[in-house]
Amino acid sequence: MKLITAIVNKEDSRAVCHDLLKQKFYVTRLSTTGGFLMAGNMTLLICTEDERVDECIGVISNCCKQRTEIVPGTATMGLGIESAMPMQVTVGGATIMVTNVERFEKL
Repeated sequence: MKLITAIVNKEDSRAVCHDLLKQKFYVTRLSTTGGFLMAGNMTLLICTEDERVDECIGVISNCCKQRTEIVPGTATMGLGIESAMPMQVTVGGATIMVTNVERFEKL
């Protein structure tokens, strides 16, 4: 058994969960916040058989695409003057970690 931990953008999370459930993967969702943009994420916990790991990652990959967005940023111009300058950042995609599970029970 493997535990797949996937951190996905909140905007992508609904489609990801829908497709994972459709493919008979059981998902636990946790609302999380990213550190850099302080934007909403969803951390998904998926426990599955070893031979289905690539299938699960494929489902996540199909739903989570990277895209660029313009977000407000701040820049210091010296002398304590700050200006809000928009920044272009890449959001979306997924961060996926796969770990071994020694024991799994569904009670």
